[in-house]
Amino acid sequence: MTSTGPSGAGIHPAVTAGGYIALLLLGMVQGLVGTFQYSRGPGVLVAVLFDAAILATCMLGAWGMRTALGGLLPAVGWFVVTLVLSGNSAGGSVIVTNTAAGKCFLFGGSLCAAAGAVYAFARWSRASREHRGAAKVNGRPK
Repeated sequence: MTSTGPSGAGIHPAVTAGGYIALLLLGMVQGLVGTFQYSRGPGVLVAVLFDAAILATCMLGAWGMRTALGGLLPAVGWFVVTLVLSGNSAGGSVIVTNTAAGKCFLFGGSLCAAAGAVYAFARWSRASREHRGAAKVNGRPK
């Protein structure tokens, strides 16, 4: 059983599932690495770069998979990992500190992950595609 991809070639469902799993894992890895490395470099520069990376991952994941889920899964992976790791541990220590870089990583990353997921739904959801298709007749705007 195959489905037709954007290029018209048959794509096996296992390949599609593997792509979604890879996007989820990529978001989780970005959250994991970012949680430990956000304070490297001058000021908040590295934290801002990690924020931009999760935004790009969500947008490009949606574009590559041609679905909203492709942009949502990296954001979900990022949120899960950063939520778990930014909480207090049993010993009372924290990984993401209350500094400008820590706040920029958590709040900026949350904003970028959410913005990437919203972009994915606005651009690639079925309702959005149907709306854009209805606005054109024979390839020309109404």
